[in-house]
Amino acid sequence: MSKNKEIGRKGESIASDYLINNGYTLLEKNYKFHRYEIDIIAKTESTIVFIEVKTRQSYNFGYPEEAVDSRKIDNILECADHYIYQTQWKGDIRFDIISILLEPELSIDHIEDAFF
Repeated sequence: MSKNKEIGRKGESIASDYLINNGYTLLEKNYKFHRYEIDIIAKTESTIVFIEVKTRQSYNFGYPEEAVDSRKIDNILECADHYIYQTQWKGDIRFDIISILLEPELSIDHIEDAFF
């Protein structure tokens, strides 16, 4: 596994633990539709939350959340539409980003309603 994929998987594991510790119920991890993927789909109260996790070793290449560009957002929206259709979900939805910085010390920034 490449170093970037390894860092990404570590970040997703940290994000999953963070969500569980904050009262979320995890519904899916690495949900795929065609070539698109949503890192985590979780539920809090009556809202389904589609979560993109971005992890960086350090700030050398900028803030992790800066990597979520318009193309990535479009991909997440299409994948979320499929999930909503497949599950026939009729309730509220939200799109979040969890930004994780591993060094110099672990930092987690949960950005709710990140792009809607």
